[in-house]
Amino acid sequence: MANTATSSPAPSPRTVGELRSSDHVQRHLRDEIRHNLLTALRNGDDPWVGIVGLESTVIPQLERSLLAGHDVVLLGERGQGKTRILRTIAGLLDEWTPVIAGAELGEHPFEPITPASQRRAAELGDDLPIEWRHRSERYSEKLATPDTSVADLVGDIDPMKVAEGRSLGDPETIHFGLIPRAHRGIVAINELPDLAERIQVSMLNVMEERDIQVRGYSLRLPLDVLVLASANPEDYTNRGRIITPLKDRFGAEIRTHYPIELDDEIGVIEQEADLLATVPDYLLEILARFTRYTRENPAIDQRSGVSARFAIAGAETVAAAALHRAAVLGEETAVARVVDLESVVEVLRGKIEFESGEEGRELEILAHLLRKSVADTVREHLGGIDLAPLVVALEDGHPVVTGDRVSAADLLGSLPADEPVGKTVEAIAARFDAQTDGECAAAVELALEGLFLARRIGKEADDEGQTVYG
Repeated sequence: MANTATSSPAPSPRTVGELRSSDHVQRHLRDEIRHNLLTALRNGDDPWVGIVGLESTVIPQLERSLLAGHDVVLLGERGQGKTRILRTIAGLLDEWTPVIAGAELGEHPFEPITPASQRRAAELGDDLPIEWRHRSERYSEKLATPDTSVADLVGDIDPMKVAEGRSLGDPETIHFGLIPRAHRGIVAINELPDLAERIQVSMLNVMEERDIQVRGYSLRLPLDVLVLASANPEDYTNRGRIITPLKDRFGAEIRTHYPIELDDEIGVIEQEADLLATVPDYLLEILARFTRYTRENPAIDQRSGVSARFAIAGAETVAAAALHRAAVLGEETAVARVVDLESVVEVLRGKIEFESGEEGRELEILAHLLRKSVADTVREHLGGIDLAPLVVALEDGHPVVTGDRVSAADLLGSLPADEPVGKTVEAIAARFDAQTDGECAAAVELALEGLFLARRIGKEADDEGQTVYG
């Protein structure tokens, strides 16, 4: 969870009396978040580490909502970072906060709210024991599913406590659910529309009156909890919905979006992908462009969106293909090349939804968009380099062989040894600051693919899985 790592030991007070004698200042949850957010903004600190591409749109709206003390629902397509944003908000909590030791809820020692804690506070006075809770323990998350019950979120009668002799009207017979247990903390509900409508109704009192109702009687608990939620527009309008009274109780509804700028799209891939091999920046750019083209293509269902995980999975697949080749061929360093992009189309086909009239054309559509992305990247990075010597050499009968079973050294070795080609290869390598054989081979392969897409050279795949440019 972002911004929740422990950086300092817990404070020393262990009783209410010691806490009163210290410099501790009690703040209610919204005041705490507001104070810490304003402090970060005044100091020029970024409380939203890891949130890429939303800095000028979503983040200002979110900051204003938190300063206003509003419960928030984030509305957006899959893979737009909604859950990451919700988790990052926990970083605005105080690192440590005191709670009554042994209490079922995280009650502040100065303000017990359950009958049991109030009784203990009255009996023990300044000797009431306290413990310190880290902010990572004050964030609760629930994935809404159709089988979620009122007991899960709000609470229910505990039959074991009733069996001990307590009456059903005794508040101490209640087993508290997720929301009350998040007292003085944050509760986030992912995919809120998936909750059954009757379950959403059970949240109304919690959201507005800040009390809970269980099995026909009301227990007045001044809950201090921030409720956050996420929703996907497709679920929001079709499979499920947020009931109107509950929508009304959220102070802010904020629309998220995919990265607007290409650099931000690349930044998300670099931040999130776990790459097991060297993947040159231009290959990540190709995948970023590829993702953006899928989000614009009418053959792809844009209502469900194309997640950022699409490009992340693509980058990890490309890296894995390079690692596989290096292991099979005994290469010391695994460097991804354009040929590794061929594995992406098959792997990623299942991560997006196509329109109903496009059955059977899925691979064709994705392959076309990938070629378009490669061509754009070649124009962006190799413009101004004279590639004619490569074209001439290939026309003179010097084919270049590549493939997922062709090493970088073999690819470079298949290039003509004449001086014009050598200078062109040097210029290509210099453009990408390629130092090793693997990096040079990857850069040259990008140039060859660009020439093929520009229809200046040919390209064929042989029976052994090799690709021949000629």
